[in-house]
Amino acid sequence: MKGIIFDIQPFSVYDGPGIRTTVFFKGCNLRCRWCHNPESWLTEPQLRFYPSKCIGCGKCFNICPNGAHVMTEDGHIIDRSKCTVCEECADNCYSDALLMSGRTIDSEELFSLIMEDAPYFKNSKGGVTFSGGECMLQHDFLLEMLKKCKAANIHTAVDTAGDVPYEWFEKILPYTDLFLWDVKAADSELHKHLTGDGNETIIENLKKLTEKGANMIIRVPCVPGGNMQDMDGIIELLKDIKPEIVELLAYHKLGESKKEALGFGKTEFTVPSKAEMTALCDKFVKNGINAVYKG
Repeated sequence: MKGIIFDIQPFSVYDGPGIRTTVFFKGCNLRCRWCHNPESWLTEPQLRFYPSKCIGCGKCFNICPNGAHVMTEDGHIIDRSKCTVCEECADNCYSDALLMSGRTIDSEELFSLIMEDAPYFKNSKGGVTFSGGECMLQHDFLLEMLKKCKAANIHTAVDTAGDVPYEWFEKILPYTDLFLWDVKAADSELHKHLTGDGNETIIENLKKLTEKGANMIIRVPCVPGGNMQDMDGIIELLKDIKPEIVELLAYHKLGESKKEALGFGKTEFTVPSKAEMTALCDKFVKNGINAVYKG
């Protein structure tokens, strides 16, 4: 079976317990305005362009079969209407100003890459985390990978926003040791404004899996100018669900350069201060929620 991914990150310590390999699946059905992995949105491969890295060699102008590389008064740009993502320019860019996001991979190759890190999993009580994008959109491929990992006695985690049919979770539940579950807003209208969809399915799935005894870490992105005004609502929601642990994730701007490189424009929020995050974490704890702050 084949899937499409955009990155494999070994030695990850932020996506579950121990040292992990995080596999980032391509494709997402939400459009979070603060997304730090915008290259995950579309299923198909994409071309990123970083003008600051361009050395002006002209190779891409000569090699592009569609004339998508254009010189204007503002400098070198890509006419996205002409680009067919043939990869020729990225394959021949000397300075990595042009990079591809996304490739097709079969389950055997991906499992082989995962197994290269297996000694580190055992020593640190780590494992593999499947993330995205939204890895659940490739649920059949995900299921095959989870089965392979479980057969090899590798701890598995699924990082998801949960906005998919519950039946898909039922298929992977027996092979998933841990869910990393995003809660972005409690108010559905605000959730729709910030992500493009309401949160009814997300909350319903979260409650069903919790009732099933699924192992959960709830992760709450904390975005001033985004969802920070809804933290009281999130607290009330989580008081009802009673998660074992909640991770508060401070917004960062690492995704902004990637948005521009993909031609998506720019959407900036404010990075929360350490004092803001500490105070917010204390508020969760005072409401009986086992919360930790991750910068």
